[in-house]
Amino acid sequence: MEAAAEPLIPPAVPPPAPSQISHPKPKTRIPWIPLAAASGACAAINGVFAKLTTTELTSSWAAAISSFLSLSSHNAFIEFLIRASFFTLNLLFNFLMWTLFTAALTRSSSTTRVSIINTSANFMITALAGWIVFGEQLNGLWWVGAGGLVVGNVVIGRRGEEEEKGEGGEEERREGYRDEEREEGGGISDGVTVELVEGRGGKAEVGDGSGVQR
Repeated sequence: MEAAAEPLIPPAVPPPAPSQISHPKPKTRIPWIPLAAASGACAAINGVFAKLTTTELTSSWAAAISSFLSLSSHNAFIEFLIRASFFTLNLLFNFLMWTLFTAALTRSSSTTRVSIINTSANFMITALAGWIVFGEQLNGLWWVGAGGLVVGNVVIGRRGEEEEKGEGGEEERREGYRDEEREEGGGISDGVTVELVEGRGGKAEVGDGSGVQR
């Protein structure tokens, strides 16, 4: 009697080495705090360019640039170009401010925190820009106001967190009540209970819980 032919078994393929397995790199997302601070900075710079569009300081700068270019010190065209440039930068930083602020809101779980960081950065950078560009003085009253702003932002931020925690707890309690009602109703879901009943002849029949079998 001839021996039965053995089935052809393909050789086992060794598993790839761990170093050869390519894992997708997780996408890094910028945290919301730098975005909120950057939006506040853009808002402050936006205000600086808006003021430079109409202030007399721009006229003196235009006169200096005209003299450097060997033109008349009261060249209206040069002054118009400078003011138009400041106005364009004003619109640009306004757009950047809203873009960064919206991005920070989408990455943060608290709108209040984003607003606090945005307002604080805007206030501080505006003050520094006013001191550097326009020569404004930061006296003791300004520091008192800055301290009050920081304290107010902290209080508002804590209150916003407490309100968000309260809303989250209320939603959890509602979900708990719904689960208890479902358990007390014997697993009723959407008003219909599906039951498997063993019928005659070993067949399974389906009922809807109202005594009517299908």
